[in-house]
Amino acid sequence: MNPLRHYALIPAAGVGARMGAECPKQYLPLAGQPMLRHAVAAFLHSPLIAHTFVVVSPDDAYIDQVLGDLAGVTVLRCGGATRRDSVLNGLLALRDRLAADDWVLVHDAARPGLTPALIAKLVEAIGDSAVGGLLALPVVDTVKRMEAGRVQTVPRDGLWLAQTPQMFRYALLERALRTAAQVTDEASAIEAVGLTPLLVAGHACNLKVTQPADMALAELFMATGRDIY
Repeated sequence: MNPLRHYALIPAAGVGARMGAECPKQYLPLAGQPMLRHAVAAFLHSPLIAHTFVVVSPDDAYIDQVLGDLAGVTVLRCGGATRRDSVLNGLLALRDRLAADDWVLVHDAARPGLTPALIAKLVEAIGDSAVGGLLALPVVDTVKRMEAGRVQTVPRDGLWLAQTPQMFRYALLERALRTAAQVTDEASAIEAVGLTPLLVAGHACNLKVTQPADMALAELFMATGRDIY
């Protein structure tokens, strides 16, 4: 067993419907490489990560060409219909490889701006926490909510925008995802079993590419020197 005991898990089975592209958004070209390559590269360049696993759908036709030449990466063809399903399936596929208290850093395939420095910040901040935590950004804009045709201002004190990686112990995360079927991220599953994840300040460079305009913003961060983040 690698003494580092920090493993990356990237669910990449989504289709990215909101991008309106001809292929899943994680394979769209960004700064000269498929978006997924950038997300994987952050972990490959981090000395804290023992190995990186990428979860794709069983019939994925792109992954071999995109990641086939990378050492330190294993592709798991067990993706599910949702992010939660893909992550849980990936964890189950690794049952014989990871120990119960190994750390798993789950990261969005569509967050190409992650850096080794942000990974190190997360790992250091969590340390030997009994729960784990995630990168996130405090909300700085005024928040509005539309309800029944009326606009309401929501107090932003204490509000954070979740990012990834989200880092939890293998056994705890598997149990939490089994228990909470209707969640949109791993931290929500941890919260559903009564635990409180640690929030670690991330960076705007680690944005999630969802709309076409996000591609240009992600490239801008990369062009301005992502090594400083």
